[in-house]
Amino acid sequence: MGKSSKPAYTNGVVKINGEEKASQYKDGNTVYSNYNMSDAEQKIYDYAQNSFLENLPKINVFSEDTQKDMQNQLNAYTQKGLETISDIYTPMLNDMKNDIASRFGNFDNSIFMNDLKEIESSRADAMNALTQDILAKQDEIVNNELNRRYNYLDFLNGVQSQTLSNVLSYLQQAANNSNSGNSYNNSQSSSGSSMGDYARLAANIATTLFSRRL
Repeated sequence: MGKSSKPAYTNGVVKINGEEKASQYKDGNTVYSNYNMSDAEQKIYDYAQNSFLENLPKINVFSEDTQKDMQNQLNAYTQKGLETISDIYTPMLNDMKNDIASRFGNFDNSIFMNDLKEIESSRADAMNALTQDILAKQDEIVNNELNRRYNYLDFLNGVQSQTLSNVLSYLQQAANNSNSGNSYNNSQSSSGSSMGDYARLAANIATTLFSRRL
C-alpha cells in the first residue's frame, strides 16, 4: 500500500466587519497566536495599566492638598455641630434669664442657679457628644478617601482584566477555527487514503485473477 501525504496545517482567523482581530498560524514547528489590538483598545489598556502603576505606590499616602481638604471637611463638620448646640442652648439661656428677671428682678436666687446648672450640664453633655462625633467623622473622612482610591484601582484593574479576557476569547476562537479546519483536513486525508488503499487492493485482486486465467 502507498504512503499518504500529511495534510497541510490550516490557519485560524477571526474577523469583525472584515477586519482581522485574531489569528493562529504555524511557522515551521511552532504554532503562533496573534491578536490585533485597535488603537482605541491600546490606549484604554495603556491608560489603565499606567494609572494603576502610578497610583499603587501612593495609595495610602496623603498629599498636603489632600490633608488640607480633609481638614476643611472636618472643620466644617465641627462648625456645624457648634452652631447646632448654640442654636439649641442660647435661646434656652435667654428665655430663662428673661423669665427670672421678670419674676425676681435679678439673677441672685436659687431658682436661677439651679436652672443654669441644669442647662450648662446638658450643654456640656452635648459638647462631649460632639467631640466623639468629630473623632468618628475624622475616621469617616479618612476611610472615604481610602475607599475612593481603592475603588479607582479596582476599576483600573477591571479594565485591564476585561481587555485581556477579550483578547483570550478571540484567540481561543481563532484556535477553534484552526482546529476545525485541521480536523476536516485530517478526516479528508484519511478518507482519501482509505479509498486509495481500497482501489489498489481491488486492482491487485483483479491482476491476480487475470494472471490465473492465463
